[in-house]
Amino acid sequence: MQAALGPELLGAYLIGSLAHGGFSRRYSDVDIALVTETGLTPQTLDRVRHEAVALSADWGPKLSVFWTDRHFNLGRFPPLDRIDYLDHAVVLMERERVRPARPLLEDVRQYLGGAPFAHWTDMVRRFATADALAPKDHKAFLRTLLYPGRFCYSWMTGRIDSNDEAVAFLIKTRPPQLDVPLIARALQCRQADADPNPLFDERTSLQTQIDACGALLDRAAPSR
Repeated sequence: MQAALGPELLGAYLIGSLAHGGFSRRYSDVDIALVTETGLTPQTLDRVRHEAVALSADWGPKLSVFWTDRHFNLGRFPPLDRIDYLDHAVVLMERERVRPARPLLEDVRQYLGGAPFAHWTDMVRRFATADALAPKDHKAFLRTLLYPGRFCYSWMTGRIDSNDEAVAFLIKTRPPQLDVPLIARALQCRQADADPNPLFDERTSLQTQIDACGALLDRAAPSR
């Protein structure tokens, strides 16, 4: 990264589960945050990804790059990942620590209620109508089971932490309608790096999880 960016690179950090905990060698991505002077070109980003694969055929494809400029105005750095950077980032290389404004709870909720919620509900519907669980879909299915826990945790707290922390919080708070035991079983599967096939029958109950998360969205919606 330093070879590709030179003095443009202000800092490189681990974020995600390698930083805030709960990393799974089977299911986790390798999340790296790059803070640069003026952002990244598509060509530079492609070079970083290509060289990561060249370094490791196993880990390179799991690289997920979050990047921005020094003002956090450009790139790929959503509110929750910005909070992860502020609270948990592990320094790989740092020329200058840039500290953006912390997203407010309102910012987190606006973000969660947009594309992340829509993508998750699409995945729920896809798996709900599937007849079998293909090996290539193990990771996506387990994430679909776990996501309502992460959603509710971040919606209620404005924070991002491990799946373990999220489940522990939900066991204490018990959001209405949310099937917390199902999320806990999915977490046990992830912790064991096990196949999620025994949980596949639970796909039919995921609509209840959508309803539980949707209830949070409805309560936050402005009254007409």
